[in-house]
Amino acid sequence: MRRIRNRVAGLDVHRDSVTGCVECFDGVDVEVTKQRFSTTARGIRELADWLATFEVELVVMEATGVYWKPVYYGLEDLFDEVWLVNAHHVKNVPGRKTDMSDAQWLADAAAHGMVRPSMVPPPEIRALRELTRYRRTQVQARGVEIQRLEKLLQDAGIKLTSVASKVWSKSSRAMIEMLISGHADPAALAELAKGRMRSKIPALTEALESRWQPHHTVVARRILAHIDFLDSTIVELSDEIVERLRPFDALVQLWTTIPGVSTLTAQIMVAEIAVDMGRFPTAAHLASWAGVAPASYESAGKRRPAGTRHGSRHLRQALVEAARAASRTKGTFLSARYSRITRRRGPNKAAVAIAHAILVSAWHMAVTGETYTDLGDDFYTKRRHPARRVNHHIHQLESAGYTVTLTPAA
Repeated sequence: MRRIRNRVAGLDVHRDSVTGCVECFDGVDVEVTKQRFSTTARGIRELADWLATFEVELVVMEATGVYWKPVYYGLEDLFDEVWLVNAHHVKNVPGRKTDMSDAQWLADAAAHGMVRPSMVPPPEIRALRELTRYRRTQVQARGVEIQRLEKLLQDAGIKLTSVASKVWSKSSRAMIEMLISGHADPAALAELAKGRMRSKIPALTEALESRWQPHHTVVARRILAHIDFLDSTIVELSDEIVERLRPFDALVQLWTTIPGVSTLTAQIMVAEIAVDMGRFPTAAHLASWAGVAPASYESAGKRRPAGTRHGSRHLRQALVEAARAASRTKGTFLSARYSRITRRRGPNKAAVAIAHAILVSAWHMAVTGETYTDLGDDFYTKRRHPARRVNHHIHQLESAGYTVTLTPAA
């Protein structure tokens, strides 16, 4: 196989150590040098100096959890090309596996062009990605606490969710705080209902009759405190994300014109995709990278379904949530398409298909700068195959025993 790189370094990264292998080709022979270093800041500086002595033109490492980050960040500004590659794409031949052989295999594979780099965004996008992902974990933790509150109420015999649509609201918060203060009279608790819930006061009075015990008070107080803490954390993270997104406000506003894409979803899309669409030659490349495009599997001339590819888990979750929100919009092309696909393939596959459509639209909008133009919910009935639609209705009427004569409108 033809060698396309003459000076390549392969790094096998672990938590406490990194093994380096440098291959230098002089046109005739290949000189291989190996050495092990620590992954501390000092060890990474020694690794950089060692690589510089060989005038390495390409440094390749495989992604191993989060342990690649300090090594990559310490080398990215010192060398022209530093690649992070997928570990599944560079598996060595089993039987004689060592850290040294893994490093040499990485260097050899990169020298012959057998691997391709994964996308590592610039530092400002990496910081934004860390904030959006952490905010998502806090939102999920808040949901878990609300579910725990529902379990506590059921344990005390309070059937609040049998009357109210959800366990967490201003009315339910006031009722729980009154229970914590030691007042468990059902009628007094029901009078704390606000808004439309006041029409359900008789049913609330019956549902709030309970066996509230002191240990329920202790747990409920801690749950409320934890929810308040998570709320403040989410607000602080959201404010920080908004500030860091100031340079990309135009793109965020552009993407929010897509049905189902909220400001929160657009923020996640910027953090996960970044703003340089030059990394993705076409919208299909972006959809494949995000994991919302079907994979391909062909063997012996036969193709079989392979599902979607593995991609960015965080971006895929945000896109599927946006797709389900778009399916509930009125009079939009995406909602009409979701309904058509759901009838044939089911709601889950329909959601992935709509997520794919949203991402393709986002790519074109980012490249051209144009706002989203909706095709309308009548796209499949009026704008697409009008002759086929007319023939369908004629056939239906003829099947019912009518003779159809068409007269063009004036």
